[in-house]
Amino acid sequence: MKRNPFKFGSIVEGPYFTNRTNEIAKVKSIISSSNHLIVISPRRFGKSSLIFKVTSQLNRPVIALDLQLITSIEDFAAQLLKRVYRVYPFEKIRQFVQHFRIIPTISVNPVSNEVDITFQPASSPMPMLEDVLNLVEKLSNEKKRTIVVFDEFQEAQQIDPNLTRQLRSVIQYHQHVNYIFLGSQESLIRNIFEKKKSPFYHFGMLMQLGKIPRNDFLAYLAGGFIDISGNIKSISSGILDFSDCHPYYTQQMAFVVWEILSQNDKVDDPIAQSIDELVRIHDMDYERIWNAFNKTDKKLLIGLTVSNQTPLSEAFYRKFDLGAPSTVYSSLKRLMQSGFIMKTENKYAIDDPFFQQWIKKRRAQ
Repeated sequence: MKRNPFKFGSIVEGPYFTNRTNEIAKVKSIISSSNHLIVISPRRFGKSSLIFKVTSQLNRPVIALDLQLITSIEDFAAQLLKRVYRVYPFEKIRQFVQHFRIIPTISVNPVSNEVDITFQPASSPMPMLEDVLNLVEKLSNEKKRTIVVFDEFQEAQQIDPNLTRQLRSVIQYHQHVNYIFLGSQESLIRNIFEKKKSPFYHFGMLMQLGKIPRNDFLAYLAGGFIDISGNIKSISSGILDFSDCHPYYTQQMAFVVWEILSQNDKVDDPIAQSIDELVRIHDMDYERIWNAFNKTDKKLLIGLTVSNQTPLSEAFYRKFDLGAPSTVYSSLKRLMQSGFIMKTENKYAIDDPFFQQWIKKRRAQ
């Protein structure tokens, strides 16, 4: 039985990884030096896949933490230390942990060998995180520098307003660690790394990750469909016309098209069928999401769905009854932070093309 060659929804690696040759070379060059890296792109553009593609080729320890899932500085310290235990030998770490200013509670699952770590809440929790961060530096050396990846780093300011300042005060002295900061909210990440008053001002090389070039994606899709369809060019182009080369939604759509063709390679329009199927699958989720929007958000999303005008024009405001520009900007900011709208090349667009199609269909009914 043939295996579907497309993958979405998790880290993409191996044969599922699409091109990014220039980006791979750039990331590898930066983290092979003593410098740090900041990668910005909308959600689901493949930041994590790119970083782990590069780090998998290097014989170096990698510690990765998604700050979206962190609730406090104590939690930050515990989750980071948990990942240190996954990389380094227990005995080696224990020597250092014994000298922490606040000793964590550590337990080991006898079946999975997974470590569970907690720090008790304290009036001043930062020493916990400082000790864990400095532990990573102590475990590293010039020949085998540790790579620490902080995903969705803009969330640091939500964890604690002073966290970025406190983090910088510690990690600026680390000589044997490369830090990689990933962020999906461009304005917030740029404020952290590009604003002169920010503690992390110009802390590393900033890299904007865009969509995969259309020709590269066409070649990748064609390779996936070569054994299942005689109409490779048309199918590959049709997918990219709809997904606009968005890495995640292209893979998702290609996966469904491949499934359709594997069952019937004579189907009239696998592109249209895949769109209908994905919209139908997510119908209840989209309806729940839609009902949570306020009236301005709904008007703005409808405007972006049915109009090619920029949402910042006076004509756009009038046509969709959006009111004052400040109201539109507030809505845009809110929808961008929650990932429903993305901005690329000074153009605003709905991130999920299937959600956009759902809005079109509901409006037409």
